[in-house]
Amino acid sequence: MHEPKKRPRQSVREIAPPYAESEAGWVPAGDFKTHCLQLIEQVRQERGEVVITRYGRPVAKLVPFEESPVSMVGYLAGSVTAYGDLISPIDEEWDADA
Repeated sequence: MHEPKKRPRQSVREIAPPYAESEAGWVPAGDFKTHCLQLIEQVRQERGEVVITRYGRPVAKLVPFEESPVSMVGYLAGSVTAYGDLISPIDEEWDADA
């Protein structure tokens, strides 16, 4: 019988486009793993971002954390407890006027 010609399999690394070194802030996953804490500190200080690539393709982005300011509207919602009617008069005499 005639056996089809087998093509050699290409690895994912061969198929993926080459790592774009010209892209500032792009780091391969292996380098990110090695220098993770250093890159985190760099992003925190410089307020920049780092794109992490795997096989030359972007897979994640490390960005600085933005703390949102606390809104004063509704800040105390749910923290006040009401115990019945506070406005209507009660049937007790007070000694406050004495």
